[in-house]
Amino acid sequence: MDFNRQVIAEFRANGGRVGGPFEGGRLLLLTTTGARSGARHTTPLGYLPDGDGRVLVIASAGGAPKNPAWFHNLAAHPRVTVESGAFTYEADAVILEGDERDAAFARAVEADPGWGEYAARSGRTLPVVALVPVVAGPPAGPESPSAMLVAVHDAFRRELALIRGEVAASGAGVGAQLRVNCLTLCQGLGNHHMGEEQQMFPLLERRHPELAPALARLKDEHETVKGLLDELRRVLDGGEAASLLAEVERLTAALEAHLDHEEERLVPLLDTLGL
Repeated sequence: MDFNRQVIAEFRANGGRVGGPFEGGRLLLLTTTGARSGARHTTPLGYLPDGDGRVLVIASAGGAPKNPAWFHNLAAHPRVTVESGAFTYEADAVILEGDERDAAFARAVEADPGWGEYAARSGRTLPVVALVPVVAGPPAGPESPSAMLVAVHDAFRRELALIRGEVAASGAGVGAQLRVNCLTLCQGLGNHHMGEEQQMFPLLERRHPELAPALARLKDEHETVKGLLDELRRVLDGGEAASLLAEVERLTAALEAHLDHEEERLVPLLDTLGL
């Protein structure tokens, strides 16, 4: 319990970044409602991207013979709260069953054999749970538009860094979970840029007409990133890790330059819009 409290405090103080055994991994905070007590309980958990806004958590309990308390809680009360970096959202917990569960767990083991070791040690079938956002669209985050933009950008930076490490360590082939991680990033970036072009950029241009050339350049950068994402998807279909690493490096260079440029031009103005 003391360890969990320390991780939770560090997570919240540092926008989702923590040290120790969770350093360099994907971590969220899951808050459930007690099955009997009705009290709220928060637990730090590793997670796997699953596309379409879903993430997966596995009730391993470190290989213990019984399911963890958080799993019993969400089985009784499926509505949960998820904290992911600087963002918080409500989700419905869906316990996967049958072939869907087995395929998801196989992906997890392929990406990290430790999950298989936990299963063997526990002597039970480890439940896999999908956390499905209740509301579509961006989750709640920092209050100011400028801080929100930077937080979104930092989330992409962090995820891309994780993927670069995973690709570099993947050997000759591209595993199923790594493929999902890459495609989830592609989907998220596409949605983010579409939202900017449909909402934020038009508002900025109405309030600040002098920004038109800068916004046009940012849109051009979006097109460059889109082309790199399309190429990344094509390479994923081929399944060659060496080609994938080269594409991820190209995407990283272009995206980081774009994010830095966008923050330089827009952050000083966003908080003047009264959003």
